[in-house]
Amino acid sequence: MQLNETQLQEFAQNGFLVIQDFYDADDITAVQVGIHAIIGQVMQRHEIEDTRPPFSSETFDAGYMDLIRTNRRWGGEIYDLVKEIPAFNRLIAHSAHEELMRQLRPGAIPGLTSGGSGIRIDNPNEDKFRAMWHQEYPAQLKSPDGLVFWSPLVKVTEDLGPVVFCPGSHREGQIPVCLADPENAGRSGAYALKLAGEEKLLARYEKVAPLSSPRDLVVLDFLVLHASGYNRSDRPRWSMQFRYYNLANPVGRGHGWSGSYAAGVDFRTIHPELFVEADNG
Repeated sequence: MQLNETQLQEFAQNGFLVIQDFYDADDITAVQVGIHAIIGQVMQRHEIEDTRPPFSSETFDAGYMDLIRTNRRWGGEIYDLVKEIPAFNRLIAHSAHEELMRQLRPGAIPGLTSGGSGIRIDNPNEDKFRAMWHQEYPAQLKSPDGLVFWSPLVKVTEDLGPVVFCPGSHREGQIPVCLADPENAGRSGAYALKLAGEEKLLARYEKVAPLSSPRDLVVLDFLVLHASGYNRSDRPRWSMQFRYYNLANPVGRGHGWSGSYAAGVDFRTIHPELFVEADNG
């Protein structure tokens, strides 16, 4: 896909870009079919009668909420398994992502983060797993000029809690972080990081939460401030994320393109200058 000048300027100004109907419908349906099949297999494993309707793109996750209401850990099984859907893994390395990165990052050499792809399942009213305000770089490392490719598998409405962005915040550069668990949810690793001076920082920016549908793609800069919305609906918010980084970035090259917490690396050992002991307001 060739971006037009307006789209290129929008990304440069805001740090993110919403592209409607980016993916082929068949590619998205194949991922949904895989999720539907996995839910059925988990039902069979735990001897739960499968009374779901036949597959449809609108109700591909039928039965999931019944499973986690019976045993929340069964949802964890599904979360791990959906990452292994072949159709999902084909999308991860789609050449269209490289093409977009080269347009948005002229001169970049695209790399695909090995631990940076997955399918999120944001369950209704389950705020403890919600992504707090953050930049992507501390959680991923690799290079600070990376891109996140985010795409919903369900139609995102206001009550599903769309992702919230601070347009233009990527121009802040890399923001120091501290360890915190503001909602006392037992967070660890990257999920326990909090932006230093978060309240004052966020007050400087407008907040936008664009709605999106299956096939749409949201591309965001690794440094743009964003957070998960609050799901107050009656179904999960299913979404796919892929993360690419720039091998030619000198910061990433300087630390050997190290991964972050998912790779067993503590962000503080790579960037001690970006860590503060306590929030400074």
